[in-house]
Amino acid sequence: MGRRALAVDVLGPIGIVLVLAAVLVLAAGMWPPMVAVESGSMEPHAEAGDLIVVSATDRFGGPNAQDGIVTAEEAETSGYGRIGGQGDVIVFSPPDREGSPIFHRAAFYVTAGEDWTDRADHDRLGETHCALIDNCPAPHSGYITYGDDNPYYDQVAGTAPPVKPEWIEAKGQLRVPNAGWLRLALAWADWTGPIAYEPMDATMYHV
Repeated sequence: MGRRALAVDVLGPIGIVLVLAAVLVLAAGMWPPMVAVESGSMEPHAEAGDLIVVSATDRFGGPNAQDGIVTAEEAETSGYGRIGGQGDVIVFSPPDREGSPIFHRAAFYVTAGEDWTDRADHDRLGETHCALIDNCPAPHSGYITYGDDNPYYDQVAGTAPPVKPEWIEAKGQLRVPNAGWLRLALAWADWTGPIAYEPMDATMYHV
């Protein structure tokens, strides 16, 4: 095999991969366009080790989107959904969070001062009411969120306050099962001590 043929055989597949990556980045509107799921609060719709293709919030907006996000509440009439359920699943990091971002579903949008419990799924509230919830009335406008496999809203469990739009880094578009384990293994290889993860967050590693 000549040098030219060898170069074509080696560089050809690399070029194809780079072109596909460029197309994916252009479509997603962000870098990186994929994240790996580290934990299991979004099961069974996203499991640890899965790879999630994400996009910027202004891409692929569904019906009645606000800030590019369709909530599960809005999706009840349209049937819009992502990652196995109604509404968008968002990647977000509150300012005081340590560790990886959270990957949870947007339930509905609340305004500052709102008692939002009358709009909530009471199974996700548990045996509580607004006066006993730190994030009720809503301290500011934002999204109420939850992990599909978690019993309570993040704002009831204390995982996060209502999620402001500026805290949202991306939204999930497509799940690739078990394709994120290599990224997680590389991240864990650099692990130097405990990270203050909230229990049962679907945390993400950027790919």
